[in-house]
Amino acid sequence: MPVEIERKFLVANDTWRQFADAGVKIVQGYVVNTDHCSVRIRIGSTGKCTLTTKLPRSGMSRYEFEHDIEQSEAENLMELCGDAIVEKVRFKITHGGLVWEIDTFSGLNDGLTVAEIELEQEDQTFTRPSWLGEEVTGLEQYQNSRLASRPYSQWNDTIKAPAALAFSDMA
Repeated sequence: MPVEIERKFLVANDTWRQFADAGVKIVQGYVVNTDHCSVRIRIGSTGKCTLTTKLPRSGMSRYEFEHDIEQSEAENLMELCGDAIVEKVRFKITHGGLVWEIDTFSGLNDGLTVAEIELEQEDQTFTRPSWLGEEVTGLEQYQNSRLASRPYSQWNDTIKAPAALAFSDMA
């Protein structure tokens, strides 16, 4: 079964931009969005459209099933998402031999920027870029599926400050 192992961080400053690609605008909506399953439709500015199902596993690992779909199908499914939409631009940077994805959110999540790295195994080490901030892996409010139902603009300062990090001893 395909497993996604991902760590997520806040971004401390904008110095990452000098290393980033041009970025891809992404609109994604959630047809199903529960604690146990999310079904996501994604439409990218490159024309790539995907249907993704994510299921919990453990820690920073999730089962992930992703398939390319036609744009017309993606647009029809997106209509079923209602307000459960996330808009962002995704930039990619290679650092220390690994690819980082930096998402700058817009719309109701404007002001939030996160960096993600996918790993081969949970205990894999990596070099932290200087622009990387606090780790938010495991904090549900930073999951895209949660941002669709409870956007960043609705958070208070307590929620925005990740005081107790789920995986702070891993890096």
